[in-house]
Amino acid sequence: MAVPSVKLNTGSEIPVVGLGCWMGAPGRQEAAYEMVKQALEIGYRHFDTATRYGMFKPTNTAWLLLILFLENESAVGRAIRDSGIPRSEVFVTTKLIDYDHDDPQRGFEKSLKELDIEYIDLYLMHWPMARLGSLEGKVYQPEESPTFVETWLAMEKLLETGKVKSIGVSNFSIKNLNVLLEKANVVPAANQVELNPCNPQHALVDFCRSKGIQVIGYGPLGQYRAPFHTDPVLVQAAEKLGKTLARDIIPSQLVLSWGVQRGTIVIPKSEKRLKQNFEILELPPDIFELVDNYHKTPGMHRSLDAKTLEEPGSVAGWTVNQLGWNLDNDGNIVS
Repeated sequence: MAVPSVKLNTGSEIPVVGLGCWMGAPGRQEAAYEMVKQALEIGYRHFDTATRYGMFKPTNTAWLLLILFLENESAVGRAIRDSGIPRSEVFVTTKLIDYDHDDPQRGFEKSLKELDIEYIDLYLMHWPMARLGSLEGKVYQPEESPTFVETWLAMEKLLETGKVKSIGVSNFSIKNLNVLLEKANVVPAANQVELNPCNPQHALVDFCRSKGIQVIGYGPLGQYRAPFHTDPVLVQAAEKLGKTLARDIIPSQLVLSWGVQRGTIVIPKSEKRLKQNFEILELPPDIFELVDNYHKTPGMHRSLDAKTLEEPGSVAGWTVNQLGWNLDNDGNIVS
């Protein structure tokens, strides 16, 4: 089984379904390895990882990323090598951590060494804010050096090495993309953001499309009390489509198919539903519209990122205004 690919603005092809390799429990390097290995056997060819993935812990004074395991990239790279699948057939994304914003090449080389692969397909600036020295270091304000524009200009130089095919950003709003694009020599190939029917970010998706920036959605099945698997409306819609196709369909397949059908890339991370998440369907107009408008249902517009607010209006040391987020009355990201 294979899924379609789309072209980035660099000409590189990226599969529209990937596997998010975040593993939210201590000591799960081997679990990450086995998950990637199994996914490769199923047919996945797109893997999304990051430097030192872990878990977020909001506090009164800091937004700390607790390091639950340090070898995520290593496990992903090892599984790819052990599979025997040619490197050219696998798309790998990893990310620049905030305390390496002052020297993206240093961060990139660390990731390349951990992955132990010939090159990285897509390298993303994980967040726009920089941090001093470590995950608990000072958070630089937008006007302080290194700014995300300075970091981006340094990332552009990585393309000259031939060790990375495309570069992009993550968690960038329309506001911060506009700031970046004013100075950038290279338009980001992608912007990875939280994206699901509870938080569709239609305006951001449309903006990125107008600039030739591919949107990649993390948390496509929801992260904050996600209702998709059991919601009666979605269950009924899945059953209806299943009868038409003469096979079992589950709500998560509708949600992921909606993400792909609207032109975004989805990176689910479920270990339990690897096969089902890999099957993308063509949704009929009525079901697509149902999922597309799901966030309008009272109580269903929600986002994980907005739930990390430590102090009123502050996330990771920046205000929501600095992040460029527009929030609704319940604190959910509108755009």
